Order: sequence, then C-alpha cells, then structure tokens
Amino acid sequence: MFAPDDVPLHPVSCGSCGTCVFVRKNSLAHTLVQWTSDTARCVELSGAVAGAVPTCTRLRDSIESSVRRGTVPVPDL
Repeated sequence: MFAPDDVPLHPVSCGSCGTCVFVRKNSLAHTLVQWTSDTARCVELSGAVAGAVPTCTRLRDSIESSVRRGTVPVPDL
C-alpha cells in the first residue's frame, strides 16, 4: 500500500556531500527520492556503473536521520 500522490516531498541534504534531494516516505520500507541535481558531488554515485541500480549509503543515512527527527514523516497506512 502506498501513500497518496498529494503527500509532499521534503528536502533532505546529504550529511557527507551536501547534495539536496526531495524525499517522500510512502511506508517505512518505501522511500521516493527525487534528485534536484546530478550525482557528480557524491563519492558513491559519481562512478556508478551503467545499468546498475545506484545507491548512496551516506544519503540513505541522512534520510533515515530525517525520519527519526520527524522532518520526513512516514504516513500511517
């Protein structure tokens, strides 16, 4: 089950490289991330292999921290 599309996106900056993304939690397990720039400043993503699903553990940590602080809410489903 997913959150409605009218749930707002929240800005989150990576604690490592400072890249800002917009985030919406649809559930505890599902996170939508909308990039506002390229990934050139990200150490983990700047060398991503074509076809691979890119991920940045540092950005994930920043998002999880924002969820714990309550700045990125998780809807009750």
